[in-house]
Amino acid sequence: MPSKTYRVRKPTMSVLKFSPNSLRAALFSTLVILVASVGFSSRAQAIETNAKQAILIDAQTMSVLYQKDGFVSMPPASMSKLMTLYLLFERLRDGRLSLDDTLRVSERAWRKGGAKSGSSTMFLKPGQRVRIEDLIRGIIVQSGNDACIVVAEGLAGTEDAFAAEMTSTARELGLQNSHFANATGWPDPGQRMTAYDLALLARHLIYDFPEYYHYFSEKSFTYNGIKQQNRDPLVYQNTSGADGLKTGHTEASGYGLVASAKRNGRRLILVLNGLASKKLRASEPEHLLDWGFREFQNYALFKSGDVVDQASVWLGKKSEVPLIVKQDVTLTLPRKSRKEMKVQVVYDGPVPAPIAKGQHIADLVISAPDVKTVDIPLVAGDSSAKLGLFGRLGAAFNQLLWGSSQPKK
Repeated sequence: MPSKTYRVRKPTMSVLKFSPNSLRAALFSTLVILVASVGFSSRAQAIETNAKQAILIDAQTMSVLYQKDGFVSMPPASMSKLMTLYLLFERLRDGRLSLDDTLRVSERAWRKGGAKSGSSTMFLKPGQRVRIEDLIRGIIVQSGNDACIVVAEGLAGTEDAFAAEMTSTARELGLQNSHFANATGWPDPGQRMTAYDLALLARHLIYDFPEYYHYFSEKSFTYNGIKQQNRDPLVYQNTSGADGLKTGHTEASGYGLVASAKRNGRRLILVLNGLASKKLRASEPEHLLDWGFREFQNYALFKSGDVVDQASVWLGKKSEVPLIVKQDVTLTLPRKSRKEMKVQVVYDGPVPAPIAKGQHIADLVISAPDVKTVDIPLVAGDSSAKLGLFGRLGAAFNQLLWGSSQPKK
C-alpha cells in the first residue's frame, strides 16, 4: 500500500491560513470546551512584577500568559480560604445545604478565629448560630478566620477532617501541588499551594458556581453591628473590570492576591504573592492585567463537530472520510504572532479501510512564533468499510494505471 503524508486538503498546499475576518468569534454564553493550553516563550514575557510568585492565565483557554515562579510551592495565607469556599459551594449545589441553614459557633472557633487572636474576624460569638449566606460573606468580604472554622467544624466535625477533605478535593480538581492543614490559611508548614493551583481553583469557583460568584465583588459587609470593607483593592477600581476574588497576608507569605477581571467578554485570572506592602498589592495587579488584555487575544478556529478536512481512504467503499474536531478549538496567542499562525492537517495516507466513525486518524497542528506547537486529534466523521475482493482488484488496477485507487475523470 502506498504511503504519503498529506498535510492539507490539496497536496499542492502545505498550510491552511486564516485571515482575521474568517475567524469565528468565540461564543462565551457557555463555557468553551478547552483543547489546549498554550505555553509562551520567555521572549513573550516583556513585563516584570515585584511579586515573588506570579501567574496570569486566560480563563477560557487556561493559557499561561505570564509566570514568575508560578509553579513553586508557597504559603498561600488567606487565599487558601478559596478552597474552604469551594467545599461550601459544592454542598449548596448538591442540595446538602441551603443559604438559610445555620451552623453553630464553637468555643474553639471563637477563641482561635476571633478578635482575641488578633486575626481577621467576623466577630462571631460562641454559641451563636450563623446563616450559611452570612458565613460566605464573612469569609469573602471580612476574611473571617472564625467563619472558616465554623464552616469546617459544621461540615466535617473537626477542622483537621475538613483540611483533609480540602486536600482530597484539590487533587480531584487538578491542584496537584496543594496541601491543607487548616481552613483559614493560618501559618502552618503543611499549608502549601502554588500560584498556578490558586489560579486553577479560582477558575473552578468562577465556572462551577456562577450563582455564587457575585459575593466576591461585594465592597462591604456588616455583621453583629460591625461593618468591614472588602480587602480586595481591585473591586473599588471601576475601570479594571475586576470582580473578585481574595487577598492574603502573613509574615511568611507577604501580601498576596487572587484576582479576576473581565473585559469585552474575555476573562483573565491573576495570582500574586510575596509583595512587600498593601500599596504594591493595590498597584501591581492593574498593570499586569492591562498588559494581558492588550498583548494577547483569543482566536476561535473551529467548533466541536466542525469538518476540518477530508482524508483519502485506501481500499475503502468510500474514497474519503471527513476529519472532525471533537472539541472547540480556541487559542490564546500574542497579537503580534497572529499573522504568522499556521494551521496544518497531518496524517499518513491514504488511510487503510476499514475506518470506524470516531477513529483518530489525523492531527491538527497549530504553530506560531513564541508559542508552543499545539497538536489536536482529528477523528473520522464517518465510517468506511473495506472493499470486497473485486473492489480491491479494481482499486489495485486503477493504482497501477492512474497512480490512484480511483479512476481519472
